[in-house]
Amino acid sequence: MSELTFEQMLEDALKTIHAGEVVEGTVIDVKPDEMVLNIGYKSDGILTKNEYTNDASVDLTAAVKVGDHLEVKVLKVNDGEGQVVLTYKRLAADRGNKRIEEAYNTKEVLKAPVTQVLDGGLSVVVDEVRIFIPASLVSDTYEKDLTKYAGQEIEFVISEYNPKRRRYIGDRKQLIVARKAQQQKELFERIHEGDVVEGVVKNVTDFGAFIDLGGADGLLHISEMSWGRIEHPKKVFKVGEKLTVLIKEINGNKIALSLKFEDANPWKNAAEKYAVGKVVTGKVARMTDFGAFVELEPGVDALLHVSQISKEHVDKPSDVLKTGQEVTAKIVDFNEADKKISLSIKALAASQSKEEDADVVSVDVEAVAAQTAE
Repeated sequence: MSELTFEQMLEDALKTIHAGEVVEGTVIDVKPDEMVLNIGYKSDGILTKNEYTNDASVDLTAAVKVGDHLEVKVLKVNDGEGQVVLTYKRLAADRGNKRIEEAYNTKEVLKAPVTQVLDGGLSVVVDEVRIFIPASLVSDTYEKDLTKYAGQEIEFVISEYNPKRRRYIGDRKQLIVARKAQQQKELFERIHEGDVVEGVVKNVTDFGAFIDLGGADGLLHISEMSWGRIEHPKKVFKVGEKLTVLIKEINGNKIALSLKFEDANPWKNAAEKYAVGKVVTGKVARMTDFGAFVELEPGVDALLHVSQISKEHVDKPSDVLKTGQEVTAKIVDFNEADKKISLSIKALAASQSKEEDADVVSVDVEAVAAQTAE
């Protein structure tokens, strides 16, 4: 039997490896774009940055150091120069595939930062597996600009898993929808008609404002924004503004809100303030062919009929009055049930005329009495 040479014994002592095999190596040298690992084979293994990570900005000298242990996968036993070519990211991706498959099967909620904002959606990476979240599945509402998500950590589930085509689709929308449904359920269990709650202005339209109550939106109609008149909701409210509102009505999943709190109701003491015979001053708010409506205070309007504007004939109010003009008149009718007040400038003028006549008569009587005394 022939004796083995030292080289042969050394070679036999070293393990054999195959392409695709997973081995453990120790970093013996590292450069910014490449590292060398001792994998217990006759040749050391070479691991380039491209095979370490998909992140082109990584500096290997900052990521690993000499002496670190890594599990790697053999790509080539001999690259033509006697070196073993290794990969770390593909092994991580293989394991990542299993991780994603498990998450897909169990509906697990994953969390990862957005690595790229694309025209059609977002890209995230989980264990070296790139997952695409289409724009339609990013939110429950249409979002034209997705750049705000860049670098942001988001939650999602895997809605499609196809490793053969390397197609991994994430869905954030269903989580948002489910979360809002739960919040809505909890909100409707908590609120009742007549409750006073906090909300945030979500959207303002010509007819009102939608208020986010934390689980559902309520409508604050323009007619419920104030006891007085509102020219336009956008002149009063801004998106993001916090409001304390009254729940006026709950009808199914619709919530009607109001800012007309009863303690501020201007009609509360109106019977005393606007009793028949009292003289009041207000501003002309609007006019019709039959009369002018005079605002006595926010929420309280009175009708000055065209026949009561003057003792002279008036065809229409706009002939003698202007919107915003201040007028003084006497209250000639008060109907609390229908919240109607009628005014008359003519009646005020007549009563003032009577008072003047009474003063004149009084003066004449005094004069006659004085003459008689003489």
